[in-house]
Amino acid sequence: QALFPLSPVAVRCREAQLEVTVLRDLFGTGRPVRAAELSLGPASCPPVAQNPARGSVTFVAALHECGSALRVTPDALIYTTSLNYIPAHTGNPVVVRASPAVVPLECHYPRRDNVSSEGVRPTWAPFLSTASSREKLPFSLRLMNDDWSAERTSTVFQLGEVLHFQAGVSVENHAPLRVFVDSCVATPGPDSASGPRYPFIDSSGCLVDGQLDDASSAFLAPRPRQEVLQFAIDAFKFAGDSGNLVYVTCRLKVSPAAHAPDPRHKACSFRKSSNLWVPVEGSRDICSCCERRSCGSAA
Repeated sequence: QALFPLSPVAVRCREAQLEVTVLRDLFGTGRPVRAAELSLGPASCPPVAQNPARGSVTFVAALHECGSALRVTPDALIYTTSLNYIPAHTGNPVVVRASPAVVPLECHYPRRDNVSSEGVRPTWAPFLSTASSREKLPFSLRLMNDDWSAERTSTVFQLGEVLHFQAGVSVENHAPLRVFVDSCVATPGPDSASGPRYPFIDSSGCLVDGQLDDASSAFLAPRPRQEVLQFAIDAFKFAGDSGNLVYVTCRLKVSPAAHAPDPRHKACSFRKSSNLWVPVEGSRDICSCCERRSCGSAA
């Protein structure tokens, strides 16, 4: 809302930030408040600038900073915070000449309209509402070192070693998401459709390589975060392939983290000790289709 002539508080809702300008004559009494007596939000963020000539102070904070809260309606994302005035006690401690005050502040963002091409990824577009929003989700698949602390610098393995894969998606300003590895196929060349082909994850998240007698491949549980999924594969090569190269192509997908895993959104490993399929999360019955290799096709 733009500042109109007699308003002491101006709020500007930008794409990624909230900007609040406050006249020090907050109550229109001619007695200006001190800048130190003003703060923003439950976290009491201090002002970032003062304008002595105009008698104002300015707060600038990211939409999620200073303890602001987010409320989602069918049509808008609403960020709420407050301007706080807490008068300092001066003079005689027995008397008080000012009372604290709280000014509620809100920023409304439409969920279905793009404001501009700059700034943060749009928080107003509901996930799966448009193809463009899906395309902007940055997925990653990385080879990690043995303790998962960093990306592995070498892609050379010896038979008997273990490959540590980490799939992820950057959620940024989207609602919380859970990433899954829908399928993975190994080929001796970069074309994932060429032969020979070895699908070691298929049927919407069944790690079938773990069923082999000479393999201990499995998804790691629990996840480090909902948007990250880790799995370990015993190193292998293609029989009769003198090049000793293995290309891995995986299909990653996400679902809202609030949705329970199901047969098409799961991460299931085969546990040889019990001869059962076990999910990283969710009920065990979501993995029952792994034995049949019939879990439906993913959208």
